[in-house]
Amino acid sequence: MRNTLLDIYNKLFSFFGPQNWWPADSAFEVIIGAILTQSVSWKNVEKAIINLKDEGILSIEGIINVQNQKLANLIRSTLYHNQKADKLKRFCLYVKEKYDSDIFKIFDKNIYELRKELLLIKGIGKETADSIILYAANKPIFVVDAYTKRIFTRLGYLKGNEDYQIVQDFFMNNLPCNTYLFNEYHALIVALGKNYCQGKNPCCDICPLKTLCSYNRSI
Repeated sequence: MRNTLLDIYNKLFSFFGPQNWWPADSAFEVIIGAILTQSVSWKNVEKAIINLKDEGILSIEGIINVQNQKLANLIRSTLYHNQKADKLKRFCLYVKEKYDSDIFKIFDKNIYELRKELLLIKGIGKETADSIILYAANKPIFVVDAYTKRIFTRLGYLKGNEDYQIVQDFFMNNLPCNTYLFNEYHALIVALGKNYCQGKNPCCDICPLKTLCSYNRSI
């Protein structure tokens, strides 16, 4: 399975090229993006981040001090903006109170201690926590999203009803534990899912994985 997963990675990398994710100017911006991108496209997250930058509040203190309704309005493009405003506030307050507003202090923990702590913060789920660990803390953990489940179910390696941890273990147990590999692999999966392996009307005839795909052979 290791060789198969690496073959899939190599085909995607050759087709799409390096993705250089996460698109952000700082580790803190990665965290904000990871929280805001829940249930929404990245294009909408970019709008919200630009708004936060324009207001000069893309910082822990800036988000803590801005009024809740103003913050929610600035991130309105991300859907569930009121709830996400609360999530941003909670995260920033947590880091301020426990780590003196220094996110790199929390990053000093090992992967599993860091993950456990992030998941204790209300509003931070597994995918968000793992995105923070991989893309902001630069530690090797495989991020699983809806694209991952869809693509690897269609390829024939998942049943489609596995929970997050089972899917993550599938990758982490069968790939070299490497931050760059996990970073690019997840970003390439997103590129494939957005542009070819859509939920409806997938572009199977021009998909770079069509020769490996059980779903393609069945249609």
